[in-house]
Amino acid sequence: MKRFLLIAFLTNTIVLNAQVAHKRVVKLMGSRFDITIVAKDIPTADAYIDTAVAEITRIENLISEWMPQTQVSEINRNAGIRPVVVDQELFDLTQRAIGFSKLTDGAFDISFAAADKIWKYDGSMTVLPSPEEVKESVKKIGYQNIILDKEHRTIFLKLPGMKIGFGSIGKGYAADKTKALMMEKGVVAGIINASGDMNTWGKQPDGKEWTIGITNPKNKARVFAVFPLTDGAVVTSGSYEKYIEIDKKRYSHIIDPRTGYPASGLSSVTVFAASAEMANGISTSVMVLGQEVGMNLINQIPQISAVIVTDSGKIFYSKNIDHKKLKKTN
Repeated sequence: MKRFLLIAFLTNTIVLNAQVAHKRVVKLMGSRFDITIVAKDIPTADAYIDTAVAEITRIENLISEWMPQTQVSEINRNAGIRPVVVDQELFDLTQRAIGFSKLTDGAFDISFAAADKIWKYDGSMTVLPSPEEVKESVKKIGYQNIILDKEHRTIFLKLPGMKIGFGSIGKGYAADKTKALMMEKGVVAGIINASGDMNTWGKQPDGKEWTIGITNPKNKARVFAVFPLTDGAVVTSGSYEKYIEIDKKRYSHIIDPRTGYPASGLSSVTVFAASAEMANGISTSVMVLGQEVGMNLINQIPQISAVIVTDSGKIFYSKNIDHKKLKKTN
């Protein structure tokens, strides 16, 4: 689950210095999107937001695995049968997703969409599934079986019953693409917040930076740090809202695609990066990899920084976090 408190402003519209910061909340891609645009007046901002909504809808119609007419659904229907010709945009997104899998040794895997849903987070689960059930649940997962043909621009899933899905990075990708489109159209500043997959550019009408607050997993009504964000993305992955506890051990809703077992040990991972797609892919992976391995990975990637909170409440900062900008509140 992702949770952010955007504490830069609390109202839907702010007018300062002959500019407007106008926000609209919409449901897209099955999730809440908060779209904030800075423009000369409300009608202009609203028109840009309409364009942003159209762009996000376009992306959903390309990458959704739930809508039968999309190219991703066509790929899944033809698993083990034949390659499917796709748009370059989807080919490139899939290629980057496989890159995340290679980078994280499979801790991230878009073929997780084929996993059997044996873990229940509705309060009904009191015992762990058997090792045999867990092993069976992930037998169709494996990014190595996603075959890309660059020359013919096709995607083929080798195993019958395989599926790919972009629930992990799709909203971040939509935030990135929408931001790029807004900037191309001359929008000076704004925020695309896709249920916590957030990308920003420019500044508020009064010249101040946008400011995000990182939720305290031990007290979701409070933040433990605030951070200014002028031109970049931030994503938090966490287990503190959706998990189960069995034998006094917490099991996250984030599943390790390599083993079929839920990630454990971390409450939240907040990643700052140039793109929400990258931040999301890394934050989800680190939840699976754990504090030590995950932080080591982050520290090897330039232009990425992170804050990790363990289940015991310990906070770890990556080596390139800007402590001058990060303001701790406790």
